[in-house]
Amino acid sequence: MFKFFYIFITSLIFLNSAIAENINIFKFTEHELSELDVRKVRGADNKTVYSVGSNENGNFLKAVADNSASGLGKEIKINLNKTPFINITWKIEKDLQGINENSKKGHDFAARVFAIKKTGATPLSNRAINYVFSSNSTVGQRWSSPYTKKSIDNVLATTKENLNEWVTVKANVKEDFKKFHDLDVNELDGLAIMADTDNSKMKSISYFQNIYFSAD
Repeated sequence: MFKFFYIFITSLIFLNSAIAENINIFKFTEHELSELDVRKVRGADNKTVYSVGSNENGNFLKAVADNSASGLGKEIKINLNKTPFINITWKIEKDLQGINENSKKGHDFAARVFAIKKTGATPLSNRAINYVFSSNSTVGQRWSSPYTKKSIDNVLATTKENLNEWVTVKANVKEDFKKFHDLDVNELDGLAIMADTDNSKMKSISYFQNIYFSAD
């Protein structure tokens, strides 16, 4: 699953990021959604259904995954020396209780954001930090993906504490690549959103809002 997703994200639109205090990644508009490529993960029965909406805090993306797996991504250059922190506001309305998230049969998340770094000539050599909103684990837990050691699952939020509530989280991506992959990363190459339930065959409902990089 992850090998295909790495190839997918590196085939998407290239964007040059401007130097700014905050680097916004997604606008979550109908126009943006129509231009983004939605790719079903190889082996999944269905695509996750993405739609946009808005509330008092602006636009958001809704993801409904019903025995499905697909993602939205951008290949985008982020200067991690200037803006190393990823900020994510998200919510899970329907979670995936009872699965073993660090096993192949249970490796599903109602909400996740991939930070991607190219580390070789081919997409399969990429490294990733997979920031997840877990349904079963606790904040601070982390492990290598059961599909590839080149992706680390890092729990930033959990429905054990915040079910059907908006949560804002922050992580230092530069420090995480050093800590988990022993890589000194100055520039990030891509970011992707995914909601997947193809392994557990369950259904989840989640929301993403205000994904951006900041200096602190």
